[in-house]
Amino acid sequence: MTSLSSILRGKSLSQHERTKQAIGHIPIFILAGGLGTRISEESELKPKPMIEIGGIPILVHIMRHYYAFGFDDFIICAGYRSLQIKKFFGDYALHLNDVEVDQRKGSRSRGLRVIGRTPEQEQWRVRVLETGLHSMTGARLAQAIDKIQSIEPFEHFGMTYGDGLCNVNLRDELNFHLSHGQVGTVLGVKNHARFGEIDVTDECRVSGFLEKPQSRQGYISGGFFFFTKAFRNYLSQENETVLEREPLVRLASDGQLCIYKHSDFWYSMDTLRDKLHLQELWDSGSAPWLKYCSRGQCLKEAA
Repeated sequence: MTSLSSILRGKSLSQHERTKQAIGHIPIFILAGGLGTRISEESELKPKPMIEIGGIPILVHIMRHYYAFGFDDFIICAGYRSLQIKKFFGDYALHLNDVEVDQRKGSRSRGLRVIGRTPEQEQWRVRVLETGLHSMTGARLAQAIDKIQSIEPFEHFGMTYGDGLCNVNLRDELNFHLSHGQVGTVLGVKNHARFGEIDVTDECRVSGFLEKPQSRQGYISGGFFFFTKAFRNYLSQENETVLEREPLVRLASDGQLCIYKHSDFWYSMDTLRDKLHLQELWDSGSAPWLKYCSRGQCLKEAA
């Protein structure tokens, strides 16, 4: 299999083609282990990323958006009620396909088995990792990176949270990330009052994060990142490590974080009100995060 480094060095390919080929080498880490206390009406009995929009866990909506651009390798950084996530993906094929249960004496395939495979079922790999019940976001990501790097080294990776939806073109964001040569890329979306702003020094370089917005730029972190493996040097497995604080702040102060600006749809599901708003968008028949796929399974239509 061609390595990512050889693809990126390939002079016979355009930048667009290099990016398309690189996608198959880039794992996507999804933080899915927090308690979700601000939406406790739902998260008391299930992990926040398993809260459903249109009968589909928001985690799957997020994964299908990535899958539309060819990303098919997902690492779920689990913690709170992780068994529910494991069971869901363990039974994923059963949700989508016909099954057979054959208990006849002499049967060669006794027990439950899937009959065929519907073409709508995603051909992806999902790994659910235990990253601690009380780990903060940075510690959770550090643990997951170390586990995967030890068995399957990678040079770049994507990362997002298990509660945010958007319609950004992820291939274009990755292309931007691979072109600027810095360690990290953060998706910048238009300011929502409850979030701190990103401070941008020039067209793309992030200089810091403003807890109490003071700038006129109006961009916040949309939570869809791409990093080189060097970002691991900014992280710690200590439970108290919060990704959005010391690691990202230090990365920005080192001049190693760039912003990819997105002015279209983005929404974070933090409260029950947010969940109901996303459900209303789904019920309208034109959920904006489905720009690159349909209400059913996503078939890499944007790739």
